[in-house]
Amino acid sequence: MKKKLWKSALSAALITTLLAGCGSNSGTATNNGTETGEGGAKTVKLKMFIAQPRLKESYDKYIAQFVAKEKAEKNIDVQVQLEMPTADTAPQILKTRLASNDAPDVFAVHAINEIPSFYKAGYLEDLSGQPFVDKLLDSVKPSVTTTDGKIVAVPMETLSWGYVYNKKIFKDLGLTPPTTLTEMKAVIAKLKENKITPFLLSYKESWIPQLFLPLAVGAISNTTDKDFVERMNKDEGSFNEMKAMFEVIDLVNQNGTDKAMEVGGDDGSAAFATGKAAMWIQGPWFAESILKANADMDFGVAPLPINDDPNATMINLSTSTSLVVSKNSANKEVALDFVNYVLDDKDSNAFYEELKFNPVAQNHSFTTYPWVEDAMTYVKEGKSYLDPSIPQAVKDESGKALQSYYAGQLSQDGVIAALDKAWKSFNKVNK
Repeated sequence: MKKKLWKSALSAALITTLLAGCGSNSGTATNNGTETGEGGAKTVKLKMFIAQPRLKESYDKYIAQFVAKEKAEKNIDVQVQLEMPTADTAPQILKTRLASNDAPDVFAVHAINEIPSFYKAGYLEDLSGQPFVDKLLDSVKPSVTTTDGKIVAVPMETLSWGYVYNKKIFKDLGLTPPTTLTEMKAVIAKLKENKITPFLLSYKESWIPQLFLPLAVGAISNTTDKDFVERMNKDEGSFNEMKAMFEVIDLVNQNGTDKAMEVGGDDGSAAFATGKAAMWIQGPWFAESILKANADMDFGVAPLPINDDPNATMINLSTSTSLVVSKNSANKEVALDFVNYVLDDKDSNAFYEELKFNPVAQNHSFTTYPWVEDAMTYVKEGKSYLDPSIPQAVKDESGKALQSYYAGQLSQDGVIAALDKAWKSFNKVNK
């Protein structure tokens, strides 16, 4: 695999403006924020909001291609302002923008967790009639489709995940991914016997410890507690039913690297890539960061055992980052052009491959990555579930609560109470 060069994304919000063409200073401004220059060229200022700063260089390049295409085909000079906050800060920033009628023209949302509430609030443009829709794989369409049948987003990341593991370490010690919690304990013992830290801990960013939540809820609600999410949506359930999740959380925390609260996703990627630990509760969305630190890194993806029922050890299938168009965008024509360009027949194949995302459309022909094939072996065996529909507010609360739990500031009952309260608050607002 060729090594790629990436620029570090260190600031909380990275903003870049790409200018194509030089609009005349004598251009005439219109009431929708565009200008008409000499020769009839129109200048449009397009705001984008995508919380993936580690991928900034790739987005910059693709947006520059789009700008050139708009100029060549429509004589539109597009000025793109791309804002790329971190995953921890993005939700609140976006909510503030939407509440103050300052919505970006194009912005990223989590398909499963955020599309339902954002669509209900009237923020999302109906994209059902756009050209990209017919290109989407049938397996992907449902995740960006509303309950009333409208497609409202173009998916970027489709994921099959549980935890990542160092294949070389596992192979050298004759280990295979465990299928039960008891087997996981045996793997941990073997690793420790050989002076290898079992788990990498990186809890500086709260979205990382919250990963335990969909893994636990997904496994348990697909085996023994199948109506959990439905009852929680009716204020009829409690996370007491999920208390078993603390066994695996405790096991990971007790057998992990030090200073977890000082390590974020990028630092964790570098540490994992250099063999600081054998496993990381994380998804392959950090593949490019891992390979940036070690181009020869051989890692796999496996499902996390939650208990001693092997039927509950399943891969999480989800669509996360997806791009939507603001219903109130003053530059809707160009915004729609961009979301269609995301799945452009000529250029999107290379874009998705460079981002190390999975194929999402029929015109994607690039070869999937080894870690995708690892996960798909479980999927083909029926050992997978769709990412549970947990409200984003509950996930956000779980991240903070599990940080506090790791630090010894919150008990198991305290975490449960916080999650129950967050879900009830969500229900009250979204009735």
